[in-house]
Amino acid sequence: MLDMPPLKYADLPGLRMGYYEAGPDDDPTPIVLLHGWPELAFSWRHQIKAFADAGRRVIAPDQRGYGATPGPEAVEAYDLEHLTGDIAHLLDHLRIEKAIIVGHDWGGIVGWGFPLRHRDRAAGVVGVNTPHLARSPVDPIAIFRKRFGDSHYIVRFQDPAREPDRIFAAHVENLFDFMLRKPPPARTGGGPINLDFPSIVAAYDPARDTRPSIVSPQEKAVFVETFRRTGFTGGINWYRNFTRNWERSADLDFTIAAPCLMIAAELDAVLPPSMSEGMERLCPDLERHFVAGSGHWTQQEAPDEVSRVILDWRGRRFP
Repeated sequence: MLDMPPLKYADLPGLRMGYYEAGPDDDPTPIVLLHGWPELAFSWRHQIKAFADAGRRVIAPDQRGYGATPGPEAVEAYDLEHLTGDIAHLLDHLRIEKAIIVGHDWGGIVGWGFPLRHRDRAAGVVGVNTPHLARSPVDPIAIFRKRFGDSHYIVRFQDPAREPDRIFAAHVENLFDFMLRKPPPARTGGGPINLDFPSIVAAYDPARDTRPSIVSPQEKAVFVETFRRTGFTGGINWYRNFTRNWERSADLDFTIAAPCLMIAAELDAVLPPSMSEGMERLCPDLERHFVAGSGHWTQQEAPDEVSRVILDWRGRRFP
């Protein structure tokens, strides 16, 4: 695969996980990179190379339900207890006591959720675009529905008939052609942003989209070919556990004592920098970095900056 080390496999409890690994085995504080939706470990290809070149051990799995890691049928098998447990089991497989957990998008939710459930295994946590949030006062799906309506993609993903899964499977190239582009300039007003991704993708005409791509045709083909093979249900099942995750987190302490780094992207319409305001209450040992001009796919849009910032923080905090 383009710019990726060889694919390896780990037999974990109830799951065979595909992952990529690079860098020296004797690095005392490895870095684990967690991708989001609709992505793969391949999304971290730039960081894997940069970290390994800098002498750091790095591990990037295809997480449960993605790529080289097929998941179970049951929707509840994709809750945060399973997703964070997979990372703990992968560390056990690799004989790693503690690691720095770096997550983007949904991988960020898993990354921030990891030390809440496995406190002695997280040396530090880095959120790329995804902030660490306190437990919401009510079911998050009710919040999404009230704030954004029934057409919001997360609300639509709750559909038990799995219509979004079928729409994306029928328009795989459209999905990645639409997603993997530079964002438009910062908005200065107007109505809410349309986040009905299933409808957008079904009607999308790439010939009319003037935004430049952030990936080469060969890189886009990796995503397209993989998701044509696997479909989208595994990843969308993560969203179908928002309510379950909320219900099962009532007794958790959301404070993270480990060193934390928050990398926010100026033009991310889904996870804007404003969402991270107040994170210091939950992450007392927090550093921040702001990536100007980047949209949602920050580790691919601004790969050198993201790699440099994480390596600098890691070098200072874990010398």
